[in-house]
Amino acid sequence: MDQFSLAGKVIVVTGGTGVLGEAFIRAIAAAGGAVVILGSPRSLGKGQQRAEKINQSGGKALAVAADVTDESAVRLARKLILDTFGKIDGLVNGAGGNIPEGILEPGAGIFSMKIDGMKKAMELNLWGTVIPTLIFGEAIAQAGGGSIVNISSMTAKRAITRVMGYSLAKAAVDSFTRWFAVELANRYGDKIRMNAIAPGFFITEQNRTLLTTPDGRYTKRSEAILHMTPYKKFGQPDDLSGALIYLLSDASAFVTGTILDVDGGFTSNSGV
Repeated sequence: MDQFSLAGKVIVVTGGTGVLGEAFIRAIAAAGGAVVILGSPRSLGKGQQRAEKINQSGGKALAVAADVTDESAVRLARKLILDTFGKIDGLVNGAGGNIPEGILEPGAGIFSMKIDGMKKAMELNLWGTVIPTLIFGEAIAQAGGGSIVNISSMTAKRAITRVMGYSLAKAAVDSFTRWFAVELANRYGDKIRMNAIAPGFFITEQNRTLLTTPDGRYTKRSEAILHMTPYKKFGQPDDLSGALIYLLSDASAFVTGTILDVDGGFTSNSGV
């Protein structure tokens, strides 16, 4: 038996309509899992296109619309998923990203940071992880167990300028990952595990304006990131696939409460 196989498993991916989310759902389908592509209501069309492509290739996929910060919407999504597949075996909390209103602009005073924007970043990245975990995690427990994978960030480990709200949220996600993993183990033994992936720097729709100019060139921020990354390049979404399948599959059966860096060496580099 292939311990990395997801055959017979139903995996929900929040943020499944995003750049990294697309790589996640492709990897899950390739590993044999049925994938639920959960995105915001405004991105349902993109989710349906991705689901159709997987289904036409012989896989199983379902697109579902729900705001991950809306408990009632997530509960409705869970009902639809259970009505369709009968169970949920895994969850990838991929929804998140920088909030433009919460980014400190160059030259702006440090004491004039926008509280409302930072609160929005906290709500999406932290509560947008906690709420799906509580709602879908209950279904995972009812199915007999499974795996939950959160998405951390380099900002949870190192001080990254301009994005304090996002940094606070991702640091909280790391804390939640460890705390909830322990509590799951205390209650369910080795049946339900929770881990996180901490991606290095990837260009996505949320950070594109920070990392590239309108004509596609790298910004000074990008140059600083690449200088600190031993691989001297940005990650590609598929670079996360191996870590994701490992954490979702039975191959990681004795792994919980871990944050796995996939960063081209960024966190190991002192710069010297």
